[in-house]
Amino acid sequence: MKIPETMRAVAMDRYGPPSVLSMRSLPVPVPSATEVLIAVHTAGVGGWDASMRKGPSESEERFPKILGTDGSGTIVAAGSRVKRLSAGDRVFGYIYDNPKGGFYAQYVALPAVNVAPLPEGYDLREAGAGAVTSLTALQGVDDALELKRGETILIHGASGAVGHLALQFAKARGARVLATASGKDGVAFVNKLGADLTIDGKRADIEAVARAFAPGGIDAVLAFVGGPSLTRCLSTLRRGGRAAHPNGISPVPRERRGLTITAYDAEPGIRELQRLDRAWRECGLQIPIAKTYTLPNARRAHERLAKGHILGKVVLSVT
Repeated sequence: MKIPETMRAVAMDRYGPPSVLSMRSLPVPVPSATEVLIAVHTAGVGGWDASMRKGPSESEERFPKILGTDGSGTIVAAGSRVKRLSAGDRVFGYIYDNPKGGFYAQYVALPAVNVAPLPEGYDLREAGAGAVTSLTALQGVDDALELKRGETILIHGASGAVGHLALQFAKARGARVLATASGKDGVAFVNKLGADLTIDGKRADIEAVARAFAPGGIDAVLAFVGGPSLTRCLSTLRRGGRAAHPNGISPVPRERRGLTITAYDAEPGIRELQRLDRAWRECGLQIPIAKTYTLPNARRAHERLAKGHILGKVVLSVT
C-alpha cells in the first residue's frame, strides 16, 4: 500500500471547547524502528479526550494536536525492530497523549508494544471502541482488586463507558455483582449485561440495598463515579474490604481506616494486551456502540460527550 505524505486529521491549535476541533491536512507520522503505522478504521471517543482538549496537560504541549487515545485499523508499515506485527495485520491499540498524534486521523504511529491483533470474533469497529475502556475495566477487576470467585463487588457507575465492561469481567471471574446505574434506561442496560442486582445510584438507598445483598458487607468496590454517592458505596464495605478507581474521578475518595483504596491507570503492554485478548474471548465481551460519527464530525462527538448519560461507547468512523 502506498503511503501518502499528508492525511486528513482532526486537530486543535489551542485548548478549549469542542469548537477548537477542526479538519486539517497534516503530515503522515513516520514510525520509528520500534513503532508501527496504522491506517485508522475506528477511533474511540471518551472523557479523557475531552479532558485533553480542555487542557492543559502535564507535559509541554505541541500544536497542532491530534486527539484520540485508542482505536483500530490495519498496519501499513512496521519499524525495522518490530517482529511481532507486520503490514496487513488488523490491530487495535491504546496510547495516552501520543507525541506523534492520536487516532483522530487517517494514520497513527505508535509503539508496537501498545498494539495487538484483533481478538478472534471481533471486528475493527468493536475493537476500536473497546481498547482503553476494556483495559481499564480488566485491570481494575484483576489487578487493583484481585477479585476472586464468590466475592461480592459493587460496581459504581456500571452504565458508563468503563463500568459496563468491568461488570462483564467481574461476572466472568465468578463474582456476585451489585451495580449502580443512571436512570431507568441505564438500569435496564446494565441488567441485560448480567448484573445480579442493579439500582439507580442517584435515587436508591445504596447502603440499605447493599446490606440486603451482602449482609456481611461488600468485599470490593470498583468506582467510576466520585462524590457523595461513592462515599455511601464505601460505607457498604466489610472491614478489611477494598476499593479501586481509575485516576481522574473527582472528588477523590478519602482514605478510611480498615479499607484499602487503590487508584490506578490502564497500562498497555504486550502481556497486558494478550491478557485482554483472552479476557474478551473467555467472557464473550459485549461492546455496545452508543453513537458513531464520521471523522469530520468529531466536534459533534465531543458535544455529545458533554451532554453525558451515554450507554456504551462513542466512536469515530475514520475510513
